[in-house]
Amino acid sequence: MEHTRIVVVGAGQSGLSAAHHLRHHGLEPGPGFVVLDHAPRPGGAWQYRWPTLTYGGLHGMHSLPGMELTGADPDRPSSEVVGEYFDAYERAFGLRVLRPVDVSSVRDTGDGRLLVTSSAGEWSARGLINATGTWDRPFWPYVPGRESFAGRQLHTASYPGPEAFAGRRVIVVGGGTSAVQHLLEISGTAAETTWVTRRPPVIRDTPFDEERGRAVVALVADRVSRGLPPQSVVSVTGLVMTQAVREARERGLLARRPMFRRIVPEGVVWDDGTTLAADTIVWATGFRAAVDHLAPLGLREPGGGIRLDGTGAVRDPRVHLVGYGPSASTVGASRAGRAAVHALLPLTGDDAAPHGRTAEHRAEPGESRDRATGGNGDAPSPYAAAQHVPAADLIRS
Repeated sequence: MEHTRIVVVGAGQSGLSAAHHLRHHGLEPGPGFVVLDHAPRPGGAWQYRWPTLTYGGLHGMHSLPGMELTGADPDRPSSEVVGEYFDAYERAFGLRVLRPVDVSSVRDTGDGRLLVTSSAGEWSARGLINATGTWDRPFWPYVPGRESFAGRQLHTASYPGPEAFAGRRVIVVGGGTSAVQHLLEISGTAAETTWVTRRPPVIRDTPFDEERGRAVVALVADRVSRGLPPQSVVSVTGLVMTQAVREARERGLLARRPMFRRIVPEGVVWDDGTTLAADTIVWATGFRAAVDHLAPLGLREPGGGIRLDGTGAVRDPRVHLVGYGPSASTVGASRAGRAAVHALLPLTGDDAAPHGRTAEHRAEPGESRDRATGGNGDAPSPYAAAQHVPAADLIRS
């Protein structure tokens, strides 16, 4: 068993943000914190995105703190661009992510510490930042007869790109952005596409401004504060009316049909008895939070979710969840990483801060050198010198 102050589980957007702020406040990898990631390489869930999802096709990718992602080729696969950016980020700030490591459980040891059990051994920690996201838990809604379907069924999590659907009759189920992206791509190769959603989709032709963004996050945060399972931020925002979406709607590609009642070997059946033959069903039905390893801590509320105060679990303030609920976006994830660190540092002690200074004496990126050194002229650390490094200078270096 190894001892550390804080364990970060997951090295996606929110996990790397948290690790950055731990380093910024003077904690060193090993005794100060460890980052455990089950993926085989840097990139978080982005590394699993289908190859035709280009960087330019993303709705937005917010840069990690301290290093901007600029100048990326919009025509390159997002999995490559983001994977290289995350890799450069980990190296620039010396985060020393351990991978591939699967965390199986987190338990209370009874002496004020947490025991993190993984495929690479055990860690005893005073605090934990959980940044495991949702990609590992694709949601497959149950529909009667699903197991009888003679064709192929797959989820967004394993979507291979449009060529796999050439000449097929494809049903895409889901009302989110991924479903629309799949439809736009598959329609170019498939013999026939049908879009099915539980509720009529909302396509917004108005700008998604800051006020609207705050309102959406507040809706998601309200559910989390009441101990209910979080809805994704995207599920509340509705679909964005892009030029591609507008053209697809004009072509009739987005003529949505309601959810079918059951699945039969040759296709699907609606409530009125109408049938549709299909070769493939694509379930673009979203994901659920990957938090099963936290079950021994008993964090869930009767409503099924984990109630949070900020990023901290109400039932155990030593555990913080980032990229969960209202912070499940690239902007929110980065901010949540910082909030979790600021909350955990005083709770877990400040003995790891350098030169006897506590965490609150460490400067944030952008502060003056005098404030960063306490006004005494101390030379900034090599870590501080790495702030605001352009990603283009490190990617593929």
